[in-house]
Amino acid sequence: MLYAKKADFNGIAEEFHINPVTARVMRNRDVQGREAIRRYLYGTMADLYSPYLLKDAEKAADILKQKTEQGKWIRIVGDYDIDGVCSTYLLLQALKRVGARVDYEIPDRVKDGYGINQQIIEAARADGVDTILTCDNGISAVTQMERAREFGMTVIITDHHDIAREGERDLLPQADAIVNPKQQDCPYPWKEICGAVVAYKLIQILYEKFHIPAREWEEMIEFAAIATVGDVMRLKDENRILVREGLARLPFTKSMGLKKLIEKNDLDISHINAFHIGFVIGPCLNAGGRLQTAKMALRLLLSQDQEEADRLAVELKELNDQRKDMTSQGVEEAAAQVDENYADDKVLVVYLPECHESLAGIIAGRLRERYHKPSIVLTRAADGVKGSGRSIESYHMFEALLEVKDLLTKFGGHPMAAGLSLEEANVDKFRKALNDNAGLTEEDFIPKIWIDAAMPIEYVSEPLIQELKMLEPFGQGNEKPQFAQKGMRIRAARVVGRNRNAVKLSMVTPGGQPADGILFTEGDPFMEEMGDRREMDVIYYPEINEYNGNRTIQMVVKEYRFC
Repeated sequence: MLYAKKADFNGIAEEFHINPVTARVMRNRDVQGREAIRRYLYGTMADLYSPYLLKDAEKAADILKQKTEQGKWIRIVGDYDIDGVCSTYLLLQALKRVGARVDYEIPDRVKDGYGINQQIIEAARADGVDTILTCDNGISAVTQMERAREFGMTVIITDHHDIAREGERDLLPQADAIVNPKQQDCPYPWKEICGAVVAYKLIQILYEKFHIPAREWEEMIEFAAIATVGDVMRLKDENRILVREGLARLPFTKSMGLKKLIEKNDLDISHINAFHIGFVIGPCLNAGGRLQTAKMALRLLLSQDQEEADRLAVELKELNDQRKDMTSQGVEEAAAQVDENYADDKVLVVYLPECHESLAGIIAGRLRERYHKPSIVLTRAADGVKGSGRSIESYHMFEALLEVKDLLTKFGGHPMAAGLSLEEANVDKFRKALNDNAGLTEEDFIPKIWIDAAMPIEYVSEPLIQELKMLEPFGQGNEKPQFAQKGMRIRAARVVGRNRNAVKLSMVTPGGQPADGILFTEGDPFMEEMGDRREMDVIYYPEINEYNGNRTIQMVVKEYRFC
């Protein structure tokens, strides 16, 4: 699919001193208007929205200030994923900095499930906790917060998840302050921030009230950035600035544990991008919460002891390697079920009783990629069945679950992802109900590849390639640009890489210009598929290949079709 969004590309290029291709890519990402373009290209910390626009944020900061000055015990209740861990880290560090009496609790994924529960409330009361402060959870904890209030506790909720509604009314827990941009009457202009960014904004106000220099708040931005990428938030608007600034400050992080984790994964801390966070660092931080306890990841980030940080970084990397093996096995089992029993279903619901429940979301994501259908993976849990879902653009998963909520004991999530619990006896009814209500057509299941421009490689120059780097960080909602060229003739192809997982291509354009290309795929199957064919259409991204001091333009082939 070729984007056909209109704008005066030449006029934008002239005003901002950029290439019209760059202007076109920005328009394709829905960046429109002079101010939006300026923020996209050159946005800084000064362009972040005021935290005071978050409903109840100042109220929450005032309560925390009062409780700190009174010496009351504050307990942070986080979540076991990367966003929850980073949120907890940020709030813990900030409250310690202002002199609060503070500790934390992170639920166990298997024992406690998602979010704050009754046992956590009871334990807080037994410990004499005065104030509960949630992060990345709590917005759906209606009965739990009622219990906390019965005990006379002060409750502050900070969250970013979607809010259940009854007609036009938000269904909210009882709390002294609720900070969540998704509230209908919250004036915050960008609703798609993660839990750690909500926490980060609250900290900004808290530091101002304690007259702590802004520099100290800004120095923690890498954790807001890591959580934004790790929680797969859209890299648009404010998120894009936060991630860009956070990645730039990452080499100067004060977290020894984070430095160690980067080192153990053989990455250069000076050149970390959003891909490294999303596919290397993030999965390691998530691995503790998946297979053991999220407190491992939090201890790593908090650690200032070299030996302890080193040990925890190694343990988390090893856990992530173990998680990868378990995931591969689960994906194959799930795909076999789909192929045998549910190939015609519009919404895939797969029950893997023996699968570790923490892997359900990852396996659901892989099923969605393979079949391009909304996918939910269920596993056996101590109190029934738990599951996790991943969706496609045309299917709002949270709303779909609302329609079948009578079959569920617990659920929550976003348009593109959700978590849920149900009785084992209801699994087949749940599958049938979702499919009966799906409202999806065959066209919704056709994966679409969006192309920014049909751009001959002859047009590409080194300055254009450098300029395209201004569009980083790439990720959800700000995808890496893709260009297309038809009729490339293959002069030579050879498999390279230690694992034979790449193909070097020597090609010629229809106009006769030589062009180098690289395709990252299983090399031998590609050579078999190519056979005697010597012409193909390609979707590519241009980059500079530097070898033995020579710099050449290279097409990184993302998709191909033999002619």
